[in-house]
Amino acid sequence: MSEAMPKLVVIKNKTRYNQRMESQGHKKKILVIDDDKFLLSMYSFKFKESGFEVTSVLGGAEALSKLREGELFDIILLDLMMPVMNGFELLDVLKKENLSPESKVIVFSNLGQPADIEKSRTLGANSYIIKASTTPTEVVEKAYAVLDGATSFDKIDQKNVQP
Repeated sequence: MSEAMPKLVVIKNKTRYNQRMESQGHKKKILVIDDDKFLLSMYSFKFKESGFEVTSVLGGAEALSKLREGELFDIILLDLMMPVMNGFELLDVLKKENLSPESKVIVFSNLGQPADIEKSRTLGANSYIIKASTTPTEVVEKAYAVLDGATSFDKIDQKNVQP
């Protein structure tokens, strides 16, 4: 029963958030960046189902092109381990070129070492999620929390950190 309570709270927050998005007349936009087509498809579906306008791209180089075209996103969900341009490199370019400065960045990776998490934070990420220990529903919940102002490398994330 204790596990059900947080989910109920999140569902209430999601409903309230969706109502706010609808009252503003637009959906929140998310850019999903990963080199795994299956994960791109799964998370695109999950976020669309949750009321987001989704753009998905295969890798950091493709994401950089999209951002340099001036497209703006409310959330960027970013994998770290990708060929050509990894997530750290993309975060560095986003910061240096001031691309999409209002976007909230959630790093989404299987790298869980404290140094990786700290490097992501230093490069401007707002949150860090470890793929292997997080469900798609939890990723959407984290996105809502970050949109509501959470900048979290906190207890929610720390449960995933490997010592």
